[in-house]
Amino acid sequence: MTTQTLKQYLDARDVPYVVLTHSPAYTAQEVAQSAHIRGHLLAKSVVLSIDNQLALAVIPASQHIDLVDLKRSIRAFKLDLASEDDFKDLFPGCELGALPPFGNLYGMQVYIAECLAKEAEITFCAGSHSELIQMDYRDFARLVEPVVITHGAVPNRPTPPRMKEHLGVYP
Repeated sequence: MTTQTLKQYLDARDVPYVVLTHSPAYTAQEVAQSAHIRGHLLAKSVVLSIDNQLALAVIPASQHIDLVDLKRSIRAFKLDLASEDDFKDLFPGCELGALPPFGNLYGMQVYIAECLAKEAEITFCAGSHSELIQMDYRDFARLVEPVVITHGAVPNRPTPPRMKEHLGVYP
C-alpha cells in the first residue's frame, strides 16, 4: 500500500489525518528521531507468523517483541517473526520496513500494544521511509479493529558498549 493508496483509503472514509514528511530513515528509532517524535509515540508494524497465519503487531518504536510473552498472552501454539520472504509481495508499493499498520486490509489480524491504544493519536509509517501518517487513535481502531495486547512488547535494551579488543574489557 503506497502512501497515496493509504491516503485514498482514509479520504474515502472521511478520516482526518496529517502527513508528516521527514528525512529518509530506515529503523523505527531513526524515523522517530528524523520526524522529531518520541519513540514511545511512534507505532511500528512487525509482521508475525502466528499459528501459520500472518499477523501484524503494532508496538512503539522504542520497544521490541517478546515472542514468548506474546505467545502466552494471545494463547498461540506457534509464534515467530515472519521472514521478509513470507510477506515481501503482500504489500505492493510499500517499502520494506515501512509497513502501515493496516493488516486488516490484507486479511491479517492486527495486535496493538495497550500503551499505543491509550494515546489520543497514532503516528505510523505510511508505506515509505520518508512519510508518516498521524491520525486520531479512535478512527484507527474503528477501521482496523485491532486486538489490544497488554503483554508481548518490552522496552529496547541499550546497546552495550563495544568491547575494547586490546584490553578484553568493556570501556
